[in-house]
Amino acid sequence: MKLGIVGAGKIVQDLLPMLKSIPQIDLVAIFGRPNKKEFLLDLQKEYPINKIYVDYKEMLADTDIDVVYIALPNHLHYSYTKLALEARKHVICEKPFTSNLNELKELERIAQKNDLYLIEAITNQYRGNFLKIKELLPKLGDIKVVEANYSQYSSRYDAFKEGNILPAFNPEMSGGALMDINSYNIHFVVGLFGKPMEVQYYPNLSRGIDTSGVLILEYERFKAICIGSKDSWGASFATIQGDNGFLTVDGPVNSIDSLFISNASNVEEKINKNEHNHRMYEEFVAFEKIIREKNKSEMLKRLEHSLQVMEILTIARKRAGIVFAADKWLNE
Repeated sequence: MKLGIVGAGKIVQDLLPMLKSIPQIDLVAIFGRPNKKEFLLDLQKEYPINKIYVDYKEMLADTDIDVVYIALPNHLHYSYTKLALEARKHVICEKPFTSNLNELKELERIAQKNDLYLIEAITNQYRGNFLKIKELLPKLGDIKVVEANYSQYSSRYDAFKEGNILPAFNPEMSGGALMDINSYNIHFVVGLFGKPMEVQYYPNLSRGIDTSGVLILEYERFKAICIGSKDSWGASFATIQGDNGFLTVDGPVNSIDSLFISNASNVEEKINKNEHNHRMYEEFVAFEKIIREKNKSEMLKRLEHSLQVMEILTIARKRAGIVFAADKWLNE
């Protein structure tokens, strides 16, 4: 994989040291805004980045790049991914894939038209512990209740309370707790149980954005509760309860670092099947393999999962009255 990275924020700074662990990925270039050029040069000195770009179209014209990784603020995912697909580049885009379902469907159409690979970077779907949970589900019997809570007080919330609206809490930039941390919970539940029958979101709203909220996903035989909070402190965990035992993820489901299962006789088993201590390792190993092996069926399966999650996010926001700028011009 000849990779071009778009963005130089925290997620990219987290990714760069780990990429050294995947020799199959050749980091060709990184793009950032012109005022970030000095920072990009510093990154180039520290990591094996061949080229830096401050003009996105110039980067997309680089024939040495065949895959683009989009790691920008939420509201830019659609436009930057669209440009990359139109330039005949495969795209890996950070979660949330887009601002709404209509945007993602449009990107799907362009990718199919140009025979390109379009994949969402969502860490938990590729972790060894997540795959182990799938394997262990039958041991729990009939599932009755699922709960996933990702609560992390945002460093930007204090500024928000004072009236300084940063991207994480800006409805014009597709922010909010649902799109940010609660989306991990949704991916976790949908990845295990598929698309729900019904969706309802109960947010705590301020200035038109959800700073926290509770999402209810209704399945035929059980209910799933997804809690995401950026305005309060709380324990992050996930629990799957069945009539023959329960399984608990200790910590947020973006990484699923450890879990344990307990049966009806209270016999506990601690488990860790993750391949690497970095939460992004397994997904990028998978992305490289999917694209190198031209495994279109696997890509389409992953894309269908992302479409289901984006449909839930869009319905939840609409019912809660949370409107993004992208919703207005796409009539979502």
